[in-house]
Amino acid sequence: MIYLAPISYNLNPLSTILQVSDQLFSLLSLSEIISPPKKPQKKPEIFMTKDKKTPFTELNLPDSLLDGVRLAGFEYCTPIQAQTLPIALQGHDIAGQAQTGTGKTAAFLLATMNAMLTNPQPTDQKVSSPRALMIAPTRELAIQIHADALVLGKSTGFKMQVVFGGADYDKQRNALASGVDILIGTPGRLIDYYKQGIFTLNYIQVIVLDEADRMFDLGFIKDIRYILRRLPPAEKRLNLMFSATLNQRVLELAYEHMNEPETIRIEPDKLTVDKVTQIVYFPSNAEKAPLLITLLRNMDAKRTMVFVNTKRQAEYLERMMQLNGFQARAISGDVPQNKRIRMLRDFQSGDLSVLIATDVASRGLHVPEVSHVINYDLPQDQEDYVHRIGRTARAGATGDAISFACETSAFTLPDIEKYIGHRIPTGSFVSDELAQIKQPPARARRRPGRNTDAGKPRRGKPGGRPRRR
Repeated sequence: MIYLAPISYNLNPLSTILQVSDQLFSLLSLSEIISPPKKPQKKPEIFMTKDKKTPFTELNLPDSLLDGVRLAGFEYCTPIQAQTLPIALQGHDIAGQAQTGTGKTAAFLLATMNAMLTNPQPTDQKVSSPRALMIAPTRELAIQIHADALVLGKSTGFKMQVVFGGADYDKQRNALASGVDILIGTPGRLIDYYKQGIFTLNYIQVIVLDEADRMFDLGFIKDIRYILRRLPPAEKRLNLMFSATLNQRVLELAYEHMNEPETIRIEPDKLTVDKVTQIVYFPSNAEKAPLLITLLRNMDAKRTMVFVNTKRQAEYLERMMQLNGFQARAISGDVPQNKRIRMLRDFQSGDLSVLIATDVASRGLHVPEVSHVINYDLPQDQEDYVHRIGRTARAGATGDAISFACETSAFTLPDIEKYIGHRIPTGSFVSDELAQIKQPPARARRRPGRNTDAGKPRRGKPGGRPRRR
């Protein structure tokens, strides 16, 4: 069943298509009043009123960290920082949940570096023995954590290194072997270097798991347990876990490998950002591409992320949008790492206006001033909807989230609306007024079993050499 709001729109010109009328907001308010009351949720043990602002200068941070805070342009703590830092700075473990883009990274970086500054380095420590380990589920998130760490820790003198799969294998290996204080990486590459004896885990003072729920989603939980079981005892280290969601599986992991962590949730009943204007359209499959081009041409979109469910759809949109005059690139798990980094750098600098992504890029990417998020395909997992639209309206900014509930993906809309706790306002369009677009030529599909490399010399033994992973 597809929910349709009782108000329709006939917006002309289409540049006003994103605006929702006051009448609709009134209707939504009325529906909230007459809807059955929600079950009361247990309030967090630790909370902060919205009116109170905590300056970083009140946290008794070392001067070297305050220098990094000023360099980053921070003055006041976000809610997750204000609630977790006073506890973590005293050496207590944290399992924190907050919306994406609310400052989780700065919170655990400052807590980590404070612990390292206030606890002397062991005199018998080996060169290849990091003191802090930070694990992220994706390469992009690991790179972003490393970039933030370089800013916040510039005056600390700590040596930091990020390792991830897909690029610079020997370069990362040599840098790690020369000795680092803070090691950031993805599970596979960390375990690879650890098994080679490039570094040890015997002197870890702080362990950080970021986006822990995504570790489960991507099948990394065995790797995480492998690493955690080789660390010093939980009571001899600071354990920090941060995530957009803290489900039962994540909490079980926390209580198994952490030392009585404080569970802190920031507005757990408010899963979507207040300052994100959400709207959903109901195009046919054939209308999706013309509607996308029409919206982008008529709205003031400075930096747009378009989410799809498959790599093939991402590749099609890249070719279609480029053919229709847009600077657009598609990023997915199969894109080579160097190309991915260059793509993200261009998107952050503004040289690339549209980034098309599968859900591999929906977590952990901090790109400032993303004005619009477009769900070209509705996600199959309702949690991914929250993570996708969390790319905009970060750190108090405003943004728009537009979704297409087409005949292929509309069946997921009821579950999404149930998960976020409200119906998404609907918009309409006039089919005859959609842009006439150019379609890229269809690419030939490889038939199973057909030798498409006939005439080319083979490498290695008959059958070809297996790809190195």
